[in-house]
Amino acid sequence: MKINIETAVNQSVIDVWNQFDDKLLLKLSPPFPPVKLINFGQEVGEKVTFELNFFILRQLWVSKITDSYLSVKESYFVDEGVTLPFFLKYWKHKHRIVRDDTSPNGSGSIIIDEIEFRTPTILTDYIFYPILYLQFLYRKPIYRKFFTSRP
Repeated sequence: MKINIETAVNQSVIDVWNQFDDKLLLKLSPPFPPVKLINFGQEVGEKVTFELNFFILRQLWVSKITDSYLSVKESYFVDEGVTLPFFLKYWKHKHRIVRDDTSPNGSGSIIIDEIEFRTPTILTDYIFYPILYLQFLYRKPIYRKFFTSRP
């Protein structure tokens, strides 16, 4: 299944890229499940590791950065699941930042979360789709607030 969510922000592609770090990632994490960031990498070959706390069960989520690109018009990095929580069998997330030519002076950008995932069954794919969609929709106001002004 695929999820695509776009958020227009008031900073350039490069400015947004330079602020995509562990601090932002923690701000983007919804309140449930609580997340502990163990490792953050953004370069190809590096890993991002979370511990998800479901209170009676803790799950490790490890993703590897498999692709990365940086330019003034578009930048992105891709993380793919290596060790996933029980409810996922496949995970690929492309974090895209694209110049917004419709913004004043072309100074804004659009953050695009492109997610592809699979769960153990097609039925659970459909059950988890709205849950994951809402988890990423949660990011929109955070992105807007975080990238309101120039860095």
